[in-house]
Amino acid sequence: METTSRAEPQDATGGPGASGGQGDQATPQGVPGARRAVEGYLMAGFPWYGLDEAFTGPRWLMQVGMAADGAVEYGSTGHGDEPSLRGELGQEEQRFTVVVTVASRPVRRSPDGMGVLEATSVSSAAWLAGSGLLSCTWPPQMERSLRQDWLEQQTAIAWELADDLHGGGWSALSLPVDGVPTDFHYRESEYGWVLAGAAQHDVHIGAYGRGMSAYGLGFAVVTDIESYA
Repeated sequence: METTSRAEPQDATGGPGASGGQGDQATPQGVPGARRAVEGYLMAGFPWYGLDEAFTGPRWLMQVGMAADGAVEYGSTGHGDEPSLRGELGQEEQRFTVVVTVASRPVRRSPDGMGVLEATSVSSAAWLAGSGLLSCTWPPQMERSLRQDWLEQQTAIAWELADDLHGGGWSALSLPVDGVPTDFHYRESEYGWVLAGAAQHDVHIGAYGRGMSAYGLGFAVVTDIESYA
């Protein structure tokens, strides 16, 4: 997926799950930065997913990923505590779930006509979710200077796992999507959990979280994305 991200980053991680828009905890809701983030979501030609109405906590926007031609390819919606590497909350205290929506795309030529882009799939959603979880994770025993090496190594592992969804690193989990039981690929790690599956409306869903159990969650189309801003 050759995409660029459009967001106001919360942490200098650069990962697909880095927070944007309202994400900077020093920035209150309703400011122009949050408005710019919403505009990216409104440009998408597919519906966004989030947790269903059973979740009553805070909701917030993260970022969208765009292709070189400006088409929105994926994006994330957050629920619960906004994950941060700044130390306001220890990782064990953070409770959040992030839902990643990925547009279903066939194999296609790149916008410049010089190459071919791979089709998106459930594996795409799994990798975006896995790397998103890593982007808001900092092993407490690790020095800052070593984190980038760790992040690159773990992101490569996340890609290998996402490319083998039927391997031993994943288990099956059924959760409702728009009220319909749907099968997901699910795995846990010391940093949190990741899942991925297909949905209606030609999209794939990925999700990751920490402090909130994936069991019992439900996903639904976001009827008003501006309510997240």
